[in-house]
Amino acid sequence: MDEDFDGMVDLGLPRRTKTLVAVCTALLMVGLAIFMVRAFAPNFAAKVTETVLSTFTVTITAPPDPPPPAEKPKAAGDQGEAGKKAVPREIKAPQPKVAVSKLPAPKASSTGQANTSGAANQGGGTGVGGIGTGTGAGGSGNGTGGGKPSKAEHIGGQINNARDFPVPPGGREARVGKTVVLDLSISPAGKVTNCKVYKSSGFPETDATACVLATQRLRFKPATNAAGEPVPAIFRWFQKFFF
Repeated sequence: MDEDFDGMVDLGLPRRTKTLVAVCTALLMVGLAIFMVRAFAPNFAAKVTETVLSTFTVTITAPPDPPPPAEKPKAAGDQGEAGKKAVPREIKAPQPKVAVSKLPAPKASSTGQANTSGAANQGGGTGVGGIGTGTGAGGSGNGTGGGKPSKAEHIGGQINNARDFPVPPGGREARVGKTVVLDLSISPAGKVTNCKVYKSSGFPETDATACVLATQRLRFKPATNAAGEPVPAIFRWFQKFFF
């Protein structure tokens, strides 16, 4: 057996085996040390780890944003971006002022007898009255307007009594609904001067009696010419029987 310079005994083992044995012995010692620490000081390893890690400061920086893609140059003649749509400002129109006339409204024409009526028979205005001093179209007057002829007008008298007529054959019931039409001649004075049966009722005696009664009872306003002068006229009278 040989002895090396360090006083260790050379067992004649190869160098690789010696190295493996040394490593295993070191690992065994480390494992034994770890076991002893965990067994007798369980918080020692955590405190050592915390102390070691507290000495380090790690800063994490986010990578910068990638640059925007380069805008493609527009060719000549391309349409540009549309501008903002213009919105007109709301404008309130001023309230129009309406002038109200203070003059009284004109009176409507009527058939009344007052001088202020538009169509009165007489008056001092310029309407269409029969007689007046204005410049309208009255029947007569000293104005410059021209008149027009008018027809005769019934103004009074009635034939409405069944006792005035003879009883026809078959009784009065046979005459109910019948009508006799008379043509009456009206004088410029408004009187009936003549009577003619235009259409018979079917009862000659009834027709003749109707003519007599019309001559005696009916009154008329005479017709006039363009100058407003009374003239003779024919008035057609319808006498209907309800008795």
